[in-house]
Amino acid sequence: MKYLRSIILSLTLLLVSTAAFAAEGEKAKEGGINLKEILFGHVQDSYQWHITDINDHAVVLPLPMIFYSQQSGFHVYCSSQFEHEPDAELLREGPDGFYIQGAEDEKGRVVEKVGDELQPVCFDISITKQVCVVFIDAIVLLLCILIPARWCKKHKISDPAPKGFTGLMHMFIMSVYDDIVKSVLGEKADKYAPYLLTCFFFIFFANLMGVMPFPPGGGNITGNIAVTAFLALCTFLITNITGNGHYWREIFWPEVPTWLKVPVPLMPAIELFGVFIKPIVLTVRLFANMLAGHAIAISLSCMIFIMFGIGGVMGDVLGGVMTPISVLMSIFMMFLELLVCYIQAMVFTLLSAIYIQMSHAHPEH
Repeated sequence: MKYLRSIILSLTLLLVSTAAFAAEGEKAKEGGINLKEILFGHVQDSYQWHITDINDHAVVLPLPMIFYSQQSGFHVYCSSQFEHEPDAELLREGPDGFYIQGAEDEKGRVVEKVGDELQPVCFDISITKQVCVVFIDAIVLLLCILIPARWCKKHKISDPAPKGFTGLMHMFIMSVYDDIVKSVLGEKADKYAPYLLTCFFFIFFANLMGVMPFPPGGGNITGNIAVTAFLALCTFLITNITGNGHYWREIFWPEVPTWLKVPVPLMPAIELFGVFIKPIVLTVRLFANMLAGHAIAISLSCMIFIMFGIGGVMGDVLGGVMTPISVLMSIFMMFLELLVCYIQAMVFTLLSAIYIQMSHAHPEH
C-alpha cells in the first residue's frame, strides 16, 4: 500500500507538471515567454529577486542599490525605483538620471546620464540577489555548525550520541572529517579542519540553494566565477603561506638533472606555473560543473516552449510529445543535481586538502 501511494503521488505530480508545462507552451506559442530570460535569469545576478509571475505580473523582491558616482557621490536606492521593463535601448530608467543597462533579470551596469552621454558609476556595492544568497548561506552554515558545537560543549564523550538535527550534522561533519580531511592530512588534520569543513559546507549549502527555484534559493552563487575564484584564492594563500621549505625547494630547485635547471630554468618554470594552475583548476571545475548543471536542467524545460513555439499542428504534436519527456528528464536532472551538489563540494575540499598536504611534503630518504 505504501508503494502504491507513492506511485499514485508520482503520477499525479507528473500529470500536473505536464499540464502546467503544456499551458506555458501555449503561452510560448503566443510569444508570451522569453526563453532567453528563462535560461539566463536563473544563473545570472540581478539587482532584484524575481520570485514568480502572476497574471503576467512579475512578483519581485526589491533589493538595496549602493554605488558611488564621480559626479554626485554616494547614492542609496531601492531597485523598485528603477523601471522593471527596459526601453528600446535596454535602459531601465531610475531616479536622478541613473539607469540600469540590461534586461530586468540581468545585473547589468548602473550608468549616469551626464549631458548626452552615459557614464558608468565607478564603485558599486549593491546588495544583489547573489549577495543575499551568500548572506543566507552564511547564516545557515553558522546554525548547522554552532548548534552541534553547543551540544558537544555541554556533553561528554561518554554520553549517548545526539539525535535529531544535531545527530545528523554530527554524523555529516565527522564523515567529512574522517573520510576527507584526516585521511589526506593525517596529523595536520586538526590544524586545517576548520577551513576545509567551512569550504565543504559553504559550497554544499550554496549548491543546494542554487537548485531550489524559490527563495531562499534561486541564486546560483557557485555558478558565479567570482565566488569560486575567491574560494580558490583562499586555498592558494593557505597552501603557499603555510608551505615548508622543502615545498619551495621542489619548486625552484627540483631534484632533476642540472641541465633542466640551468642555464634555462625549464623545470622551475613548469613547477612555478603549476602553483598558479591549481587555483585555476579549483575555480573552473566548480564554476563550470554547477553552471552546466543548471543550464541543462533549465534547457530541458525550455524544449517544451520551443516545440510549442513552432506553431501549427506540428508544433502541437511535438510539444505534446516533448512535454512528458521533458518533465521526466527534468525530474531526473533535479535528483542528479542533488548528487552533484555533494560531489562538487567533496571534490573541492578533497583537492584543497591534497594541495595543502603537498605543501608540507618531506624529502624522501
